[in-house]
This record gives sequence, C-alpha cells and structure tokens, in this order.
Amino acid sequence: MPEHATPQEFSILATDGRARAGRLRLPHGTVETPAFMPVGTLGTVRGLTIDQLRSTGAQMLLCNAYHLAARPGTELVAEAGGLHGFMGWDGPILTDSGGYQVFSLADMLEVSDEGVVVRTQPSGRKMLFTPEEATRMQQQLGADVAMVLDECTPYPCSRERAEVAVERTLLWARRCLGAHGGGDQALYGIVQGAYEEDLRRRCAEELAGMSFDAYAIGGVSVGEPADLRNRVIDWTAPLLPQDRPRYLMGVGLPADLLDAVRRGIDLFDCVLPTRNGRNGWAFTRNGVIRIRNSRYRKDMRPVEEDCPCWACRNVSRAYLRHLMACREMLGPVLLSLHNVTFYQRLTAAMREGIRSGTLSGFGRQWPCAERTGGGA
Repeated sequence: MPEHATPQEFSILATDGRARAGRLRLPHGTVETPAFMPVGTLGTVRGLTIDQLRSTGAQMLLCNAYHLAARPGTELVAEAGGLHGFMGWDGPILTDSGGYQVFSLADMLEVSDEGVVVRTQPSGRKMLFTPEEATRMQQQLGADVAMVLDECTPYPCSRERAEVAVERTLLWARRCLGAHGGGDQALYGIVQGAYEEDLRRRCAEELAGMSFDAYAIGGVSVGEPADLRNRVIDWTAPLLPQDRPRYLMGVGLPADLLDAVRRGIDLFDCVLPTRNGRNGWAFTRNGVIRIRNSRYRKDMRPVEEDCPCWACRNVSRAYLRHLMACREMLGPVLLSLHNVTFYQRLTAAMREGIRSGTLSGFGRQWPCAERTGGGA
C-alpha cells in the first residue's frame, strides 16, 4: 500500500520520562500538546459561543460525523464552507467517524464486514454506514483530522468479540485509507483489542504499518477501572510511531489525563467539562466543587481564585448556586465555561511540567490530577 501523504507536521519539543510536549501543525492552526479537545458533537460545544470557547484557550475541537450526517447532513455543511464556515470556528477540528456512537446506540440494526446498518435519528431512516461513507462524510465536513471507522467494544468484552472487532477494525482501516486519498486532511487510525494484550499489540503493529498520520487508542473509558485502562496504554503506546501524535479517545478526569500523559499520550477529548457543568459540578485544582451544596449559599469567593474565566472574574459561588437552584440557563453555561477553561489550564500546566522536567511533582500544584487528590 502506498504511503499516505501527510497534511500535518508534528514535532516533539521536550520529554520527561515517557511524557512528551509537542507541536502539531494543521491546516487551520497549531496545537501545543498535550492538548484537550472540547467536544462539539453537533457542531457546538453545548451552551458556549465560539468567542467563549476561544477565551478558554481551547486550541482544537472535536465534532461527530455520524451525528452531523443524521442532521443537518454533511452535504449542507459542505455548502456552508465545511464545519469551519458552518459553526464559525477558525481553528483545527477533528471529526470522530462515529464508530463509538454506532456501536453504543440502540438503533444499530446489523453489522458485517461491509459496514453497519443503523436507523438514524430523528428521521428514522435506515443508513448503511461503511468505512468509505464515513470517510466521504468527514471529507465533506472539511475537518483538519478525520478518524477511521472502527468497531468499538464494550466493557466487559469476551475474547471472541474482541478478536472479531480487531479483524474488522483492521479491514475497515485499510478501506478508509484507500478511500481517503490524502489531500489536506489528516487521517488517524484507531487501535482496538479490548483488554487483551496480544490483540492490542497486534492491532497497533498492523496499523503502524499502514502509515496513518497519527494513531488513537479506542475502546477505553467505557466503564473499566483506571488501572486496566493504564495497562492498555502501557501495552499500546510504545508500539505506535514516535514521530506521530497519540490520541486517547474519550478520556476523561484530570487524574486520567495525567496518567496517560505520563505514558506518552498527546491528545484527549471528553464531554465531562460541559456535562458536569450542566449538572452543577465545577473542576478546581483541589477537586470537584458541587455548587448546589448548601455550604456555598453565602460563599462570595469565585469558583477558583486564579482562574481567568469570565465566571471566576465576575461572579461568586453563591451566585452560581443561586442560578442552578433557580434552573436559570446561565448557571450551566458559566460552569461549563469554567470547566472548559480549567481543562485548558490543566493541560497547559502539564506541558510546562514536561518542558521543565517537573511532571513527577505535578500533583503538588494540581492535587485533583493525582489518584490521591482531594475534593472540595
């Protein structure tokens, strides 16, 4: 198979043990790594404007091709100038093919080596979701980075099911690569294999031989304990090319990020900052604040003293608790804004820790990121 021409540049600027601080250049901008991508499934990070997202320090967003294909349709997005023009974001965008959503949703009707037959929402129409179609849709969306279609496994997962998923993931990866054809969009392969070391190793080694622009570890953050997830990273990351980004999909809590960064992971995404914000949870260096608690009713301090987000600079914990108690939509918006800012500050601090060679002591400044970290 011919080598896949790369539209990205990735350089490692510093290391601290296995941790890497890098720079990823993409058509719509440069991303300093380790980096956390806020999740904008339907072309929006829920509740936040593009100006608010920029203010958080977010460098790159994640959107979902499967959901955008269901509505409004990738053709319409293409007519609007791709996702960048459609949603007004001028920085890098990564689109997930939707493999996780396809295999986790109840509307999956049939799966075979050809692809997956699903019933899309809200129209209810049947759709054959193939590797070629997933690739075509992401090209229409115009993202800087597209993901291959893979078969994601649950936790727990039988050995037999994991073997089938690896075979299908490798088959679909080759088909995605063949359908993609290069251009100015990067294409990332995804390693599957559930929690079987030999399957993870085999999948990683075969994908590494296909010359993808970068590689992701999928099939984690599906309910498994942290130590098992870390073993998967330990098995997999060393087998992936050193000169390409490594992306851990769907992770996670601050301690999960630090565990993975220390194991050589560069990119992350997760819905937690906004989902938890909508439910009244605020991330801080010392742990999570549950702002609905009565102890914050008269607390006139900001959520976090040194946070630069609009909420922390302008309003108190008491005010945020009031908004949540009254079910005012501003409450979830401001907590989401704070949480997305927190994750950008967290990964920026990790980058600095790697560059200064002090990542081993990271938990002293960010107790929330250590497994023994406290809560507020």
